[in-house]
Amino acid sequence: MVNRRNVIKMGAAAALLAPFAGFTTVARAIAQDAPLFRFGIVADPQYAPVVPNLKSNRYYANSLWKLSEAIEAFNQEELQFVATLGDIIDRHWKSFNHILPLYDKLKHEHFFLLGNHDYDVAPEYLTSVVRTTGLEKAYYDFAGGGHRFIVLDGNDVSLFAPPKDDPRREVAAKRLEELKAKGAENAQSWNGSVSDEQFAWLEDTMKKAQSVGEKAIVMCHYPVFPPNIHNLWDSERIVSLLSGFDNFVAFFNGHNHAGNYGEAEGKHFVTFKGMVDTPDTTAYSVVDVYADRIEIRGVGREENRTLKI
Repeated sequence: MVNRRNVIKMGAAAALLAPFAGFTTVARAIAQDAPLFRFGIVADPQYAPVVPNLKSNRYYANSLWKLSEAIEAFNQEELQFVATLGDIIDRHWKSFNHILPLYDKLKHEHFFLLGNHDYDVAPEYLTSVVRTTGLEKAYYDFAGGGHRFIVLDGNDVSLFAPPKDDPRREVAAKRLEELKAKGAENAQSWNGSVSDEQFAWLEDTMKKAQSVGEKAIVMCHYPVFPPNIHNLWDSERIVSLLSGFDNFVAFFNGHNHAGNYGEAEGKHFVTFKGMVDTPDTTAYSVVDVYADRIEIRGVGREENRTLKI
């Protein structure tokens, strides 16, 4: 049976399994100072049909029109894909039914990362979140334009995403307790971490990308650098691993709605601003990838950035 959910799933599968060639060759792009390819970024729509939280400046219901406007703008661009960096919803399972249909109007391939709020649903729905957003697995990778895109699942070991009796919850409780004992600022129950299995997969995927000459852009809902209250619990080991690869270019994430930026040894760590914040100002981006730099064209609250490679 073909329905909207199945179409979303097929679209996500196509984006992940079919490498894209980019707009032009590296040599021609350098000669013409043209982008190799471009893609769209949305962070933290965090939709819910509820009244605004004036204290935190979050206008949950307004994300429907903000996302609709962003999709209309994306459709005017030549993009390889659009990535939503997590927190598609704020709470309630029914919120997915309101916001996911908006993506049907998007002309480009799209995929989701999952955030902590995407799991703020009734316990019986926890194991359905990944499938509902068109994914086969919450962490994955794909290639295109001479780049390897690596998507991490920061909810993997957390207090909220695994089912109630999953052993990862015990691991999460132990990790959080150890961080609190150290006085770590990111020792927050609404953060998470990657499993040892996922960490090994990340290292192996980076090695494979390096071996075939692909530059790597890593994406996650949670930041890892610079140090911040919103960072993954195991951010330090991830930064250490990625910094050891000369093909690692940038780390893109959401979660911290105020946005952030850090550079370590020429590697870029960009936190994109949350779309849900403010009553009437949006936040999204178009990212142009050149041979020697990445240009981020921010809209609304999101700022423009040039990241030299």
